Amino acid sequence: MSRRLPLLPALLCVPFAAAETDLSLDPLVISGSRSEAAGFDLPFSVDSLERRQISEGQPGINASEVLQRVPGLVVQNRQNYAQDLQISSRGFGSRATFGVRGIKLIADGIPASTPDGQGQAATFDLDTAERIEVLRGPMATLYGSNSGGVIQLFSRDGEGPLQLSGGSAFGSDGLRKERLSAEGGNGQAGFILDRSRLDTDGYRDHSAAWREQNFAKLHIDPDEDSRLALIYSDLNQQSDDPLGLTWDAYRRDPRSVAAVAEQFDTRKSIDHRQLGLNYERYFGAARLQASLYGGTRRVVQYQSIPRGPQAASSHAGGVIDFEREFHGGSLRWLQPVTALPGDFEWILGVDYDFSEDDRQGYENFAGARQGIKGRLRRDEIDTVTSLDPYLQANWRLGDWTLQAGLRHNQMKAEVDDKFLANGDDSGSRTYRKTTPALGVMYAFTPDLHGYLSAGKGFETPTMSELAYSPGGGFNLELDASSSTQYEAGLKARLGEGTRLNAALFQIRTEDELVVAAASGGRTTYQNAARTLRQGFELAIDSQWSEQWSTTLAYTRLSATYDDDFTSNGRTIAKGRHLPGVPGTTLYGELAWRPREGISSAVEGLYRSKVYVEDSNQERPAPGYAVFNWRTRLEQQLGPWTFGQTLRIDNLFDREYIGSVIVADGNGRYYEPAPGRNWYAGLDLAYRF
Repeated sequence: MSRRLPLLPALLCVPFAAAETDLSLDPLVISGSRSEAAGFDLPFSVDSLERRQISEGQPGINASEVLQRVPGLVVQNRQNYAQDLQISSRGFGSRATFGVRGIKLIADGIPASTPDGQGQAATFDLDTAERIEVLRGPMATLYGSNSGGVIQLFSRDGEGPLQLSGGSAFGSDGLRKERLSAEGGNGQAGFILDRSRLDTDGYRDHSAAWREQNFAKLHIDPDEDSRLALIYSDLNQQSDDPLGLTWDAYRRDPRSVAAVAEQFDTRKSIDHRQLGLNYERYFGAARLQASLYGGTRRVVQYQSIPRGPQAASSHAGGVIDFEREFHGGSLRWLQPVTALPGDFEWILGVDYDFSEDDRQGYENFAGARQGIKGRLRRDEIDTVTSLDPYLQANWRLGDWTLQAGLRHNQMKAEVDDKFLANGDDSGSRTYRKTTPALGVMYAFTPDLHGYLSAGKGFETPTMSELAYSPGGGFNLELDASSSTQYEAGLKARLGEGTRLNAALFQIRTEDELVVAAASGGRTTYQNAARTLRQGFELAIDSQWSEQWSTTLAYTRLSATYDDDFTSNGRTIAKGRHLPGVPGTTLYGELAWRPREGISSAVEGLYRSKVYVEDSNQERPAPGYAVFNWRTRLEQQLGPWTFGQTLRIDNLFDREYIGSVIVADGNGRYYEPAPGRNWYAGLDLAYRF
């Protein structure tokens, strides 16, 4: 363990008796129970990150800025906008080589994950976020297949007199961000309009990117019993892809790229648009909630696939080009039952999600910037559909709280192959499983609650994992993995201003998806392993006084293979660690707010070493500890509000690996993090 680590808990030690403050010890959440309740009273691990935590002193660019403070989550910024953040929850999602998989992403009730479990956190608009809820453990399985955890973002409503605001920010490596917004509302309706543009040269060579986001929300409350919200968002992005580095290349120059990244001009463009509708109506004490959504997504990605494999007629080429249409909706009824003692509510719902990709693949030998593609190597329609009914019950009886649920998951993956020169790979596979979950909490005292929860999980392969088999063509023989999860926890209020959450968990998984082979730029998967995840999470939030507060989030996780299997021609012995999962993660924050309009904080993050492939024989990414500092100033002058933000990350200029590409076939596992870097922003707002 790093000798710097003891400085962190010493700096962020938490008193058990704090002064009376406005610290929210019982944040209201809906994740897990689907009905608004205090997180302190729920028998599972759920955290709510409020607007101040999301925005105060933060750039508002990546969700990693705020999710670091949640125990159980590992959020790694790849410094590569072409591949998005790497997020895992209790080890779920750690093998994702791009985007987010195995974790359900939701924004304003609209899935940001496809039905097969692949998502992108870049679609979250942090500038308009009111709160983010993070659900972990057995109750997360009630959100369907591929729900190793759930991350939900809720945008704020437009309220009060019309306000116009804007801001501009600059930072290291050519970072620049501009934002314009307008919002306002009254008791019957409100709106938000927000537009932002991000440009960066990137920390590493060949990692420049630009991103534009637009967000619009209109909510209407036609009467005291109903509410309607219309939400539009889009994401337009172009980014170079620096790929990973070998260990030797990283040691020579952390900013460098592999030669093939420039040879093939690896890059990615995204054009994503979606529209959603949320409706809620009360019928006495009962409620009807409904949502509809639809959208399109266009992706063009140039990869570094060598000429040799491309010469084979079975190879799909080095340019991915697809147009996606997606839509879906949900409907649920929440019904209190007064005939039973205590507070009882049952919830009956159904979720439907559909995604269709018109996908082509082309050769990419030169990677010409002008967008010239080689010969067609792939042409197909990929369709994924899920239809999941579920039933839940929430019952509070005296000192006892019961949460129970049952969900029937059905996901169908279908391929209509139109490129027949290498044979017809058309086919389909339907995955089905019913997953129960149960949680029980007992209030030992009003300030000390204990709980137990258990559940079954279900994780299907993504279309990317189904895309290739050892013999060529789609690997529709892959099975879904299933898990059995247990959790025991305590939630306590200590003194007047300290909240403590602690949880022990165990997860056993059958048919875990692992790498079968990786060569020529392609990875194939197999069901070959059982895994065991055991861990402990601790979160402490405390307010010492009106000026001083601290946050501490600690995770200890042992994630190992529970039997032998063969991967990439090697035998992986029982007891090897899952790659991409640090054994220890510790986040701490000391914040100072001397008066309204001034805030400053020091953040610390420690992660232990991370293995990069299944055998654990390749050099792991070393553990590291980094410290950041941020400050925010605001001034009020009549209807004007002026703000200044300054942030310095990696204060001590530590050189470290920020994320890894699990099981990369070329040995380019390592994605370096920046040294000391800064961000400075100015903003203003005018309220009419």
